[in-house]
Amino acid sequence: MFQKSDNLDINVVNHFGREWHSFTNSERPLEDLKHEFDGYFSIFPWGKLPDNAEGFDAGCGSGRWAEFILSGKYAKIAKLNCVDPSNAIEIAKSKLSKFSNVNFYNTTINSMPLAESSQDFGYCLGVLHHIPDTLSAMKACADKLKPGAPFLVYMYYNFENRPLWFKLIWECSDVLRKCICRLPHKLKILVTNTIAALVYYPLAKIAFIAEKLRLPYKNIPLSAYRRGAFYNMKNCALDRFGTCYEKRYSKADIVDLMTKSGLENISFSEDPDVNWVAIGYKKA
Repeated sequence: MFQKSDNLDINVVNHFGREWHSFTNSERPLEDLKHEFDGYFSIFPWGKLPDNAEGFDAGCGSGRWAEFILSGKYAKIAKLNCVDPSNAIEIAKSKLSKFSNVNFYNTTINSMPLAESSQDFGYCLGVLHHIPDTLSAMKACADKLKPGAPFLVYMYYNFENRPLWFKLIWECSDVLRKCICRLPHKLKILVTNTIAALVYYPLAKIAFIAEKLRLPYKNIPLSAYRRGAFYNMKNCALDRFGTCYEKRYSKADIVDLMTKSGLENISFSEDPDVNWVAIGYKKA
């Protein structure tokens, strides 16, 4: 049983548990999943990790990123610690059962049972903006890192690099999210699958065509999905509209959070499809 001090919203935890049981990513084309992984990890310093490194995946969900990490194609990983408070951890256990160098912890980020200053790297993708006390959770991650170890994070951006009309569209969509998130799970999936088919897919394909014609496409809503599979659009529509709690941050906000958590040498990915992915290093 979780306590108030565990720093979580139980409704969010339950939603994501159901989401990852609905979208295990086993049916998603591997090349599509790999493309998204590359987008997140393009700034990760694989070459600087020590041999036989140990690290953590904070909020591992279905284990989709952990599977790439454990493949050995990027670095020699001695151990990966996968942490998630939801029952999605069971999906991760099944997906990663072929690996012997992975541990699973069904707990919150603030309660990770890892020794302080013990980890050679860590990452937390798409999680911290769903946690009530984001700073506390990020500090918990940083505390586990060895001095100089990298920490990769992805957090929802606040559209600071977008035109006003783009932000207004998001404001309207957020009103819709606050209604959809209250629906029963099966009805949520029906509604968000419809949104994926009628909104995500058409806009993504318009952006795809614009890119092929060398026309401006970066401000077309949902252009990040232009080369993606429809499976992921359905997953992301549920991810976006199904959750009852989210926060959004500017680059300056993220730098402030990372700095206060004891991280330095912070930089951001320049890929416009992954606003904002940042890397920082534990202060010595």
